[in-house]
Amino acid sequence: MAKNTAKSYRNQVMYCVFVRSHTPEGTFEGVRRDLERIKELGVDVIWLMPIHPVGEQCRKGSLGSPYAIRDYRAVDPEYGTLEDFQRLVDAVHQMGMKCIIDVVYNHTSPDSVLAREHPEWFYRRPDGSFGNRVGDWWDVIDLDYSQPGLWDYQIETLKYWASMVDGFRCDVAPLVPLEFWLRAREEVERVRPGCLWLAESVEPAFIREGRAAGLGVLSDAELYQAFDICYDYDIFDVFQDYLEGKVPLERYAQAVNAQETIYPDNYVKLRFLENHDRARAAFLIPEGMALMSWTAFLYFQKGTTLLYAGQEAECTHRPSLFDKDETAWHISEGVTRLLRTLAKLKRNPILTDSRYEVKALPQDILCATHRKGDRQLVGLFSVKGNSAPVRVEAPDGFYPNLLDENGREVEVYGGMVSVKGAPIVFEAPWTGDKPN
Repeated sequence: MAKNTAKSYRNQVMYCVFVRSHTPEGTFEGVRRDLERIKELGVDVIWLMPIHPVGEQCRKGSLGSPYAIRDYRAVDPEYGTLEDFQRLVDAVHQMGMKCIIDVVYNHTSPDSVLAREHPEWFYRRPDGSFGNRVGDWWDVIDLDYSQPGLWDYQIETLKYWASMVDGFRCDVAPLVPLEFWLRAREEVERVRPGCLWLAESVEPAFIREGRAAGLGVLSDAELYQAFDICYDYDIFDVFQDYLEGKVPLERYAQAVNAQETIYPDNYVKLRFLENHDRARAAFLIPEGMALMSWTAFLYFQKGTTLLYAGQEAECTHRPSLFDKDETAWHISEGVTRLLRTLAKLKRNPILTDSRYEVKALPQDILCATHRKGDRQLVGLFSVKGNSAPVRVEAPDGFYPNLLDENGREVEVYGGMVSVKGAPIVFEAPWTGDKPN
């Protein structure tokens, strides 16, 4: 893992914005006007999906994917001017948040500036034509990182944007050479010390199939050498399998626990229930109490929490990447209050550096603990909204429920807690075994 990655990223909340779908006008200015509301959710980092002009050749849909970029060094005129973008970033900073932008360095649109000016920097099919190595991405063409000139151009581009923003979310980072990312991180650090690097790491199946096809697909363990945060895709399929009834909850708990042993001590995962490539959480988890529990567990997990714009409105429809498809905003004050409470919980110092463990209990209840010294944070999450008495490793007594805005207490009696569907989090003494 990047040696200087701060464990404090585990205490932060990131909010992802697709500028086109966020407001009726779909502009930087529209996002700027919404920043105060976003900030009140307890957000630390704004992630803007690609802000660059979209290619026209081989375009998917009426407007094209923001990930089929025509010019890395310009902003999409549909979103506004460069000055409008800078005004948005300045406003993010004035509110005490950071701003990161998407970096899409595996491919460009077929009509990109680079395809026109440097065709030698692109992957070629056996017949010599432009192409890509992932078949369903037919609206893009792949770059060829065996070309040293491409490295220089891409890193200079990163340094240009790093003079304005605080970091980068790197699209399909595993398909770009690790050595490139290591060099890019080193050079960008001179422009933006403490730059945040988020890798869209990929699912195990993508790694297996890509390597079998001869692609150099990087694992999370490799990416952590250059990146601060990696996606949670290494276990996300297990989460989905549980929701579909294919595996028991215990299988998911085992997958979470395995991350504690296979990654370096300061690993940070991007924890999410949804993103722009996946179905909405409220669509996958339609039962209200269950969705509340999964949302609370999302914040309780060790890692950076991701909210995809519209998640706070419990939207069930994921906006199209290829057309104008506005987010349906129906803000619930109850959900907003919950997210504010969870953001406050996220700042708890025990979440920064802890011994983290998740157990699956009867009645589909997750019991998760963060332990440090003689204290522990205990979370009980009934992920199907069930009620049941559950056993916990905490002394008998009354403890404030950190998720209850009315301050009601949790009683531990005979080593048991009565769960009534809603999530519970409390801090208690820890008297169990401690490492020497």
